[in-house]
Parts: sequence; structure tokens; C-alpha cells
Amino acid sequence: MFYWIMKHIVVGPLLLSIFRPWVVGLERVPKEGPVILASNHLSFIDSIFLPLVVDRPVVFLAKSEYFTGKGLKGWATRMFFQAAGQLPIDRSGGKASEASLNTGLRVLGEGRILGIYPEGTRSPDGKLYRGRTGVARMVLEAGVPVVPVAMIGTAEIMPIGTRLPKVRRVGIVFGEPLDFSRFHGMEGDRFVLRSVTDELVYDLRALSAQEYVDVYASTLREQRAAQTPAR
Repeated sequence: MFYWIMKHIVVGPLLLSIFRPWVVGLERVPKEGPVILASNHLSFIDSIFLPLVVDRPVVFLAKSEYFTGKGLKGWATRMFFQAAGQLPIDRSGGKASEASLNTGLRVLGEGRILGIYPEGTRSPDGKLYRGRTGVARMVLEAGVPVVPVAMIGTAEIMPIGTRLPKVRRVGIVFGEPLDFSRFHGMEGDRFVLRSVTDELVYDLRALSAQEYVDVYASTLREQRAAQTPAR
């Protein structure tokens, strides 16, 4: 109920009237049943505008730190992510990654829409980066349709490191649903997982017209951080 009120009465109408998002291919999102929306990731606000234009609730898996902050700021952040329909997960790897997978599968098992970012993190420079195969494992284990989604212009509206967005139009393009049923039962094959991931990212590249870089975005961030002189 809280999610519905924020989306349809409080925050949603205000954001839609200010940023006036243009949308292509929304009819490709199934009206019912489980589905994965796999999107490129340019800005913090991707997780806000994508659910706003989809009629059904969209659940994202957000890092648990967003839900554990202290004081007024921590409370406000927690309320915001809950209002956006996001669930906390631990991204530290190992057993935490398995728990994240199970959380995503539970959402899909309930017949809901799960939003995921194949790149694993936001692009540091607007380019499209190599996808993480954990996404492919979820796709194959769930056995549900996958709709690629391209967010357009969100990096210019709210780049990494900024706190307030600029007022510009947002674009959201939904591609044709992808069917990976030919790989049923092969989620333990790392070559299959890489193939599924690359096919998905290829579609995102075609939809978004981004330049593709065959490295992980997180790797590039770590390299840049290591090269930044300590103050």
C-alpha cells in the first residue's frame, strides 16, 4: 500500500510531470506473471523512473547499507527505498550472492516483476560495460521472460556524485522479450552463463546506442580509485 500511494499519489505524478519521460515499447512488458526487466545502469535515478512508467510494481534488489543507516538521514533513505519497492541484499559475495539469487527467485516465484542491472553497478562514464553472469543464472533458474530496457539520458540528469537532478527529459526503451529456454537445466555451465549474459548485454547495446567496453564497470572504478592520490 505504501508503494502504491507513493507511486500513484505522492511522488510519482510529481516526477512524471517534471521530467516528462518518453517511453517506447512498454507494451512488451507482460501484463501478468513473472518477468525480469534487465536494464543498463547510468544513474541512481534509473531505479526511480523505470518503475514509474511500468503499470505493475517493479522490485529491485538494493544493497543492504541503504536500509541500515542511523538517524534522520538513515530513516529517510530507508523510507525512500521502501517506497521505490526495493529489497535489501548483501552484495559481499559468497553466501551473500546465493542469498541475493534466492531473494530474486522468490520475487519471481510470486509472479512479480524483478528489475536487475546486468552490469552490476552504475556505469562510471556513460558507456556500457561487461555483464555479470549472476544475472544469467537467475534468468535460467527462474525460466521467465526477460525484457531488455535502455535508460536514456539519466546520466546527464543525475551523474554519479551529484545530489540533485537537473530537469531534463528521460527516455526509456523496452526491447523485445528474450527467450533463453534453449538453455534450460544448464545454469551450472559457466560458458552458457557467459553466452546468455553477452546476448543480453548485446541487446542493451543495440537499444541504448552506448559504446561497449569489455571489462567490468567495478574493475574500472577500482582502477581509478587506486590512481587517485590520497588527500
